[in-house]
Amino acid sequence: MIQKYDYEIEFKVRDYECDMAGIVNNSVYLNYLEHARHEFIRTIGLTLQKFLDEEIIPVVAHADLSYKTPLKSGESFIVKNRVEHSGLKYIFYQDIFRISDNKLCLKAVITTTSIVQGKLAPSKIIIDAIRSVIEKREI
Repeated sequence: MIQKYDYEIEFKVRDYECDMAGIVNNSVYLNYLEHARHEFIRTIGLTLQKFLDEEIIPVVAHADLSYKTPLKSGESFIVKNRVEHSGLKYIFYQDIFRISDNKLCLKAVITTTSIVQGKLAPSKIIIDAIRSVIEKREI
């Protein structure tokens, strides 16, 4: 089955992101994934200012990462995102592919939620934005 994605963004590995073995340090992948999520949510009309105005704090609740192929300094790669909503959860399925050979480098499932006006609760603006993305994907 061909995976449908909602968003993708390209990056290039920087020297300082690599460990002593010359490969991207495992913790750096979380930065790549987070940046890709932030850029994606901006494209669907959700901004930090909007969250502040509505007293919404989106937070990561769980991260499941499966490292497949290491990235090395100077390599270009792409992060592809797909989002789903389930109850209190906004679930991001994120895959990283090395551009030169389209090799899968990492599979991740990042489960997020939201604190709305100080309480753990679903956010209507986030749910509506995700629903819009899902509707476009299913066309």
